[in-house]
Amino acid sequence: MKNYLKFENEIKNMEAEIDKLKDPFNNEGISTVDTVKIDKLQSELDKKLKKIYSNLDAWQTTLVARHEERPKSKFFIDNLFDNFFPLSGDRLFGEDKSSIAGLANFNGNSVMVIGQEKGDDLDSRIIRNFGMMRPEGYRKSIRLMKIADKFGLPVIMFIDTPGAYPGVGAEERGQAEAIAKSIECSLSLGVPNISIIIGEGGSGGAIALASSNKILMFQNAIYSVISPEGCASILWRDPKKTLEAATAMKLTSKDLLELEIIDEVIMEPSGGAHRNRDEILSKLKESLINNLNELTIMSRQEIITHRKNKFLNIGRNQTISNGNLSSDELFSVNVNKIFNIKNKIKSKKIYIFGLIVVTLILFLLFIQS
Repeated sequence: MKNYLKFENEIKNMEAEIDKLKDPFNNEGISTVDTVKIDKLQSELDKKLKKIYSNLDAWQTTLVARHEERPKSKFFIDNLFDNFFPLSGDRLFGEDKSSIAGLANFNGNSVMVIGQEKGDDLDSRIIRNFGMMRPEGYRKSIRLMKIADKFGLPVIMFIDTPGAYPGVGAEERGQAEAIAKSIECSLSLGVPNISIIIGEGGSGGAIALASSNKILMFQNAIYSVISPEGCASILWRDPKKTLEAATAMKLTSKDLLELEIIDEVIMEPSGGAHRNRDEILSKLKESLINNLNELTIMSRQEIITHRKNKFLNIGRNQTISNGNLSSDELFSVNVNKIFNIKNKIKSKKIYIFGLIVVTLILFLLFIQS
């Protein structure tokens, strides 16, 4: 049974009618398939899908990114890579089922693959913890990234999570530290790393695996520091203001590409990636091949520098540099600015202190007289 979103009611009705026409023996008095009518309805359906999905607002995009039938990391790992050999455990605590990782072959070359997996049904979602990784999941990722770095293997990471797991046990085992270490490890790799946001890219749980040379993003995926519901609850004290929150956060692929936070948008079929898995698989494969070809010709130092500059340049157009300074010059300008502010504060403190001393002396002289 297909799952439909609230704004897909017209699509639901049209597809139900097409299904009935394709199976005429379930309808009284009909014994032949009306192919002409089916073709006409299918054409209308395709136009309707294209119209609706070309004008999604930020909240509707969020709903599509969370769609139950959307292809998950396991689907891409099973269909994009050959000879996948899973690796488990962080060698400190245990295995995290919300993460699928291991060695594989892609386009004839060995790679390390890491994916956040939500699961496809209720049982698998519970086992996978709905894609919310615990500290051992991030520490496993760090372990495997270091192995890839040692043996010169590119790292490909699939991101699909509402966020890192916020449970008491996870916090006691060092959730924040594990995320920070994962970001640090990703940024320091001497091998190419590519992150693909295929659904939800939520909070630090996503950025822990998205500090890469290239960040690719599906057209109807989202990437944000917090969920729209959480943002609405904090800013407006009203979780129903999800549209306002989603719009303000600029979490869609189009917005993030304009802000240069991501590097490429992979276009989805009309109606979302779940409607044509073969097409989205083909487009992702082509994109990965192109990006890996670009990165693998770089030296180790060039890869590290490329990644460093990528993140240092985010937001440069809105800063004091106006895009005219190098990363090192920008750092030096900001440091000098901070020291100038500190000196002004220090001078102000000395002035106030002197004023207080003079006032006390005058007060004592007044008492003595």
